[in-house]
Amino acid sequence: MDQPAPVPSQSYRDLILASGSRYRQELLERLRLEFSVIVPAIDESPLADEVPWALAERLALAKAAAVAARHPAALVIGSDQVATIDGRDIVGKPGTHERAVAQLRSASGRAMAFYTAVAVVCGASGFREIVTVPTTVRFRTLSTELIEAYLHAETPYDCAGSAKCEGLGATLLESIEGPDPSALIGLPLIELCRMLARAGMPVLPGITP
Repeated sequence: MDQPAPVPSQSYRDLILASGSRYRQELLERLRLEFSVIVPAIDESPLADEVPWALAERLALAKAAAVAARHPAALVIGSDQVATIDGRDIVGKPGTHERAVAQLRSASGRAMAFYTAVAVVCGASGFREIVTVPTTVRFRTLSTELIEAYLHAETPYDCAGSAKCEGLGATLLESIEGPDPSALIGLPLIELCRMLARAGMPVLPGITP
């Protein structure tokens, strides 16, 4: 989408992460910015015939906008990730061991696409931007023994796709292709740094929007 003009002189009281994800919180902490966390209450159900990347963008923006409406002076970050196998079936968080086994069996020898959207919104200044970062994860051919060993070792039941690439999930993978490694974990920091700079809250002085 078109990028808005930078807002170099904008002053914000607060930076808010509109997400209850501990992974996104840990990623945002890497930027050493002070922020608070507010979990928005929105309906995350997909619309009829909604493509995965559009779903991720809509939900990321909805999360940020919902919090920004209550905190107009703040700069609010929203994010969402949608995963699919071979670009068709949406893959959610498994929640249970049995569902994780089924996900990994389905992913065996195939590619899983992750669309991670990040939105930055401020009600007072009118700043609103959203970017989606794609990542393709290719899985090895997975035996039942490997699947069970991995799931018992790492229990990734809160991760879409049932594999933590930053941990032992790497043992299941052939490759990861994408422009931002942090996007796969849940928050694309490379794009976020640019977006914050354009909004007038650079992570470090001198960042080019």
